[in-house]
Order: sequence, then C-alpha cells, then structure tokens
Amino acid sequence: MATTANPATDLFSRLSFRRAVSPSPLRLPSQRPRTPRLSAAIVALHKRNPKRLKYASQRQFTRGHGGMLRVKVEPSGEDFWKLDPVVDLINSGAVGVIPTDTVYSIVCDLSNNDSIERLRRIKGIVDSKPLSILCRSLRDIDTYTTGFPLGTNQGQANIFRAVKRILPGPYTFILPAAKELPKQCIKHGSSTRYAKRRQVGVRMPDDPICQAILQSLEEPLICTSVKYLSEDEWILDPVYIADIYEPLGLDFIVDGGARIDDPSTVVDMTGSYPTIIRQGKGPKLDWMVTGTDQEA
Repeated sequence: MATTANPATDLFSRLSFRRAVSPSPLRLPSQRPRTPRLSAAIVALHKRNPKRLKYASQRQFTRGHGGMLRVKVEPSGEDFWKLDPVVDLINSGAVGVIPTDTVYSIVCDLSNNDSIERLRRIKGIVDSKPLSILCRSLRDIDTYTTGFPLGTNQGQANIFRAVKRILPGPYTFILPAAKELPKQCIKHGSSTRYAKRRQVGVRMPDDPICQAILQSLEEPLICTSVKYLSEDEWILDPVYIADIYEPLGLDFIVDGGARIDDPSTVVDMTGSYPTIIRQGKGPKLDWMVTGTDQEA
C-alpha cells in the first residue's frame, strides 16, 4: 500500500460513510468506541472498527419470512456500520422503522412520493393527516420551512437563538412550510387538493442511531410515530413493532432497544407565541406558552 504523509485524522475527514463500511486494503489505527454522545456517534460511522473487519464477510442481519430487514444496533456506537444496508434501502424507496430520542418512527425518503403513499397505507393514516420530517441540521429546517423568528430591534424575541440551545432534542416544532417541501407531506384528500395552510412538524432527535442514519443521507426523512393499529398508544418494543407491521409491508426495522412512553413535546410556532400543544419529554421553557397561559 502506498505511503502518505497525511496524518490519520485528515484521512478520517475524507472518508465517506459508504467508503468507511466497504472493504478496503487501508488499515487505520483501531480505537476504542467512545461514549454514545451525539458527536461520537457520527464519528463512529467513519472509524474502522476491528470487529467490523473481522466479521465483514458474515451475515449481520436477519430477514423475516416476508423479507423484512432486521438490524440490531448497540447504542454505544461500536456497530453503527451495520446501518449501511438500511441507508441503501431508504435510498431505494423503502419504508421502515428507526428509533428516535422519544419513541420509534416509521420513516421514508422525503422526495419519494410512492414511498410516502406506502408509509400512509402501512400506518393506516388518512391523507388529511400531515407528516413530520426528521432533519439532519438547522439548515434542513431552513430549507423546508420558513424558519424560526430571528427577533427585531423592537423587542421581538430571537427564537432561533433559543431553539439552537435545545436542538437536537425531544421537540417537534410546527412551522410554515416552504415551497421546497413536497406536497405529499401535507396532502389533503385523494385528489389534487392540498391544505391551504401549509405547515409541517420538524424534528432533530438527540439519538445516536437516528442521527447516524440521517447524517448518511442526502436529505431528511418523512416520519410518523409507531402506534398500535387500533389504539392511540405508542409501541415501545421493536419486537412487537416487527410482529405487527411486517405483514403490512414494512421493509426494515432498526432495533435500538425498548423506548419509554414519552413522546416529543409539540410546539406550534405559527402563532403570536410559541405554544405547546402537547407536553412530552421536552420541558416547557420560559419562552414557550400553553393554552392556559394564553387564556390567563
């Protein structure tokens, strides 16, 4: 192998996720997995893991009888390379389930209309129900929405600065949609009619597995939380999710362990004040109000 004068750290920054998980004659110094912080999770995607080199030629996932891909990933980050086939499936138009920092979500490619329609059929949700998007960064939020208020010299609060302090985190923000957002995300009815008020929920989950998948894609994901088909209750165990949704045509599931019954806090940013319309895992902050606050 040809020698190079560049240090290993420069080499890490040039390796893409795809290159990092493919066979290569290159040998980089192995390092112990870092703690599962968000930044460490993303870095883990680019590091060559000794276990991965040892088992690269072996089957690292199992398929159900209906062909659903099942991938179990450790939150520690030592085996995030196993997410490679999941990224391939998403790019090919697959619909699957991944963990977030709250509950599990059914996801698909944001720009694939056929996948969005199939996601609705699998979940059993009507066309009038809007879908949310899982974003990789604040830049994605600026691309697909009109963004957060920046504040004015007349005393209007700089909400953007406040939001930056809590994202990634367990919040869903309802924002006016930009023209770049596919109409299928806010479809209303089976015809060509769409909601007059174009709004969308945006999320940036603080979950290493979810962020690892998002950072390996070229655009955000459409998402909706995973619930029981006949009950308004979240399914927290990925084994139960697979049993229920695999017969409905789910293509893959990423098992990141059981979640807790604590959804994201939903904040409506389209009114005069950031208003909490569902209190969840994210705490109420001093710049947020509730319906009770407004009535008072």
